[in-house]
Amino acid sequence: MAEHPAYPVGLRLTGRRVVVLGGGQVAQRRLPALIAAGADILLVSPEATPSVEAMADAGEVTWLRRPYAEGDLSGAWYALIATSDPVANARASTEAEDHRVWCVRSDDADQATAWTPATGSSEGVTVAVLTTSARGRDPRHTAAIRDAVVAGLSDGTLVAPHHRTRTPGVALVGGGPGDPDLITVRGRRLLAEADVVIADRLGPRDLLAELPPHVEVIDAAKIPYGRYMAQEAINNALIEHAKQGKSVVRLKGGDPFVFGRGMEEVQALTEAGIPCTVVPGISSSISVPAAAGIPVTHRGVAHEFTVVSGHVAPDDARSLVDWPAMARLTGTLVVLMGVDKIGRIAETLIAHGKDPATPVALVQEGTTAAQRRVDATLATVAETVRAEAVKPPAVIVIGAVVDAAAPAEQP
Repeated sequence: MAEHPAYPVGLRLTGRRVVVLGGGQVAQRRLPALIAAGADILLVSPEATPSVEAMADAGEVTWLRRPYAEGDLSGAWYALIATSDPVANARASTEAEDHRVWCVRSDDADQATAWTPATGSSEGVTVAVLTTSARGRDPRHTAAIRDAVVAGLSDGTLVAPHHRTRTPGVALVGGGPGDPDLITVRGRRLLAEADVVIADRLGPRDLLAELPPHVEVIDAAKIPYGRYMAQEAINNALIEHAKQGKSVVRLKGGDPFVFGRGMEEVQALTEAGIPCTVVPGISSSISVPAAAGIPVTHRGVAHEFTVVSGHVAPDDARSLVDWPAMARLTGTLVVLMGVDKIGRIAETLIAHGKDPATPVALVQEGTTAAQRRVDATLATVAETVRAEAVKPPAVIVIGAVVDAAAPAEQP
């Protein structure tokens, strides 16, 4: 008899009974999607994994703590058969067939009436991948295809011809610490949809090379300021392009709201009536130390970490940092934009009681191919920066966590 391919269909399970037999790893993987679909889920199993038990405790599923018994599929629209007992699985499969309940068998797909595709979602689109027959089914192959399609939809590299999604307005996108792979999926997708990208110097520059040729890329550092302050000029550029009906991405390094003046831009856009979306980014204050093998917190070493700006010196009237309070902290102090002021910062911390022997690490160009780590102490950091010619951008970590592990091998 000729073997026919499966017929793909989407099940609308909201409020409909779904029976899951077995509370092991298969159920743990499949239950979240069934819960998200709004199904009325009955779990039948004498035991369950901690994650499945947590779903039952939260009321997301109804759990009968016993083995399968004939009649358990009564009233079901769909069944997932995944017990460790092949005899029980066969009996349940027969019951499903008798009552015309579509069922999936985790132990024997050939005996099932339905197969679970490899699925993924991106921006309201669900991708489901099935092999054409039970013969030669390879879940790794279907999962790989699924992942490739979802990734393409998410980052904008896979779009239907002439159907490029456009989002008029401005998106403030945090590009992460420097490695282009560390931008969020949403940020990458918005970049692919943009008409105009206004980029900071510290944004992930490699991403700009991937943009289609029609995209206008503007270096924020080169916007003519005229009579305006630099930030005002950037705000005006965002507003001007957005009012032309363009999709504008403001690409920043790290996170837009961590010393990125993101809120100033949001306020300016709001006042101008321009819709604005904020896409968080991975902050260099955490990711760069991690890339250099430094945990900002560590059990028994640091129960807190504080991030401060070092762009103005401690004795500068513009500084809003309570440096005496910083000196009293027992946790980790992370200083951004402080390379040229680190000598005065160290002197201030020591003057207010910080141990001169406190370890310090400077991580330059973190997460990029040029990353390097330079270690010192509060007492020696100023001279070390000069001797090692440490240049911005660099993240400075002060505290015992610097010595929590050996320096990571540099990329």
